[in-house]
Amino acid sequence: MQITLNLPEALMQHFSPERLNQEILEALAIQAYRAEKISAAQVGYILNLPSRWAVDAFLKESKVDLHYDENDLESDRQTLEQIRTKLKKP
Repeated sequence: MQITLNLPEALMQHFSPERLNQEILEALAIQAYRAEKISAAQVGYILNLPSRWAVDAFLKESKVDLHYDENDLESDRQTLEQIRTKLKKP
């Protein structure tokens, strides 16, 4: 989708014209993630980031808190336990 915006010159002086499209896309992705409208995986897809680690680094650099709750922690704990069990088997 293409959108046309009229941006004030006072705002434009703070942005590089060559990166403006990317910076707007990043700002929209950040805002949508903060509002829990999209997931971290969707942020990565929208911004064409190569991995979950790159998404996490981008969000951290953008000073965005990762959405990670007790359910995520429990899921990660169970995954870690499964890996440990597999590694212990001969």
